Amino acid sequence: MTRLGADLHYTDATELVRMLRERRVSAREVVRAHLERIGEVNPQINVVVTLDGERAMREAAAADERLAGGGEVGPLHGIPVAVKDTHDTAGMRTTYGSPVFAEYVPERDALIVERMRAAGAIVMGKTNAPEFGTGSHTYNPVFGVTRNPYDTLLSAGGSTGGGAAALAAGMHPLSDGSDMGGSLRNPASFNNVVGIRPSPGRVPQWPSFLPWEPLAVAGAMARTVSDTALLMSVIAGPDARAPMALTDPGTVFADPLDTDVRGLRVAFSADFGGALPIENAPSAAVTAAAEVFAGLGCAVEEVRLDFGSVDRVFRTLRAWQFAVAYGSLVDEFPGQVKEPLVEEIRGGRRLSGEEVGAAKTRLADVYHRFREFFDGYDLLLLPVSQVLPFDAGLEYPARVAGRPMGDYLEWMASSYWVTTTLCPAMSVPAGFTPGGLPVGVQLVARHRADVALLRYAYAFERATRYADRRPGLEIT
Repeated sequence: MTRLGADLHYTDATELVRMLRERRVSAREVVRAHLERIGEVNPQINVVVTLDGERAMREAAAADERLAGGGEVGPLHGIPVAVKDTHDTAGMRTTYGSPVFAEYVPERDALIVERMRAAGAIVMGKTNAPEFGTGSHTYNPVFGVTRNPYDTLLSAGGSTGGGAAALAAGMHPLSDGSDMGGSLRNPASFNNVVGIRPSPGRVPQWPSFLPWEPLAVAGAMARTVSDTALLMSVIAGPDARAPMALTDPGTVFADPLDTDVRGLRVAFSADFGGALPIENAPSAAVTAAAEVFAGLGCAVEEVRLDFGSVDRVFRTLRAWQFAVAYGSLVDEFPGQVKEPLVEEIRGGRRLSGEEVGAAKTRLADVYHRFREFFDGYDLLLLPVSQVLPFDAGLEYPARVAGRPMGDYLEWMASSYWVTTTLCPAMSVPAGFTPGGLPVGVQLVARHRADVALLRYAYAFERATRYADRRPGLEIT
């Protein structure tokens, strides 16, 4: 076997899987290359916050022995990953970005981690996340700020900012993640990678405080659409512990992504019909993406969307869920949880049953509004984020397109409004500013059309090749 040197850490996961199975490279070589890459660039961007290289190399050796002995291996055999620090990893520190859990070591894996391990993935460590995954800028009092590989003065987004930055920097080829208000999509856009927020129930979650709620989902990230589909093929599928889990097996994501998009009905809105402040670059990326689909033979139409009262719906249900999930924790550890989260919990506790019920009713209205919308269209293009990556020293952007932001949520509305549709949505690399900052575009498909969404994204990726570009990090 021959080590492929510096290129190995940027080899696609789908190619690594083939190379490993054909024994053109060993799991030990693959893991070692990624551990070396972490050592080289992590000090600049603060992505991997817990690392167990010795354990990873032991598991890689065992994987090599299993393959050499003719044993059965999984679809992620020998692939190294670092897990989001809000997902439990058995025997490995999981802090949720909170001082309350700074030394916590779970006894069991979260379901998404359990599935990756069962498929042969090797967990090297944990990636940074904001405290309890709240907010779309990755910083916390335990590990500090994660920085953008394309400009280390800027934010990597969040809450899966650590996973996205690690992908962009070549630290691992696949990343788990979660998304309520844009936590997979926003960092994907900021880091020139792919992030999918699947349909609720597509990737089951366990353990879960609120297993019947559809707003928060688990999902996948990678540098390419094909790699994203590979990870989805492992983490999707039913599980008895998750009552909302869809019954389709994960293997539906293993089929080829090639598709003829000629005649596809594509709608787009570069500015949410003027309802949200959007900076020029994210807005222009949507218009440019619409032109790409038109060039592929699609029927493209600009539309004016009516999201109704989705802002109130999302904020009400988010506050209520946070009060349920974290209220007792705030009571037990006063002053040890970040103030924006405490404020949301207070707001959630003030909600009446009637207010929560009204939000649920409105959520159903939004669902049906977009169910009917997709009777006339196959795909919707929107901005992912309203801003470009911003100063990493800020808590959140104070102004967007000249409009003041009232809190740490408001600048993410372009993602969390889409959350309330309950449609699958994803961010795909869509270009760069003259200064070299990545910009993604948000693709949205009809309810539960996750596989079709990936196929449309794959056609766009092949036509543009923006995902091929890498950040120019210096080696320390």
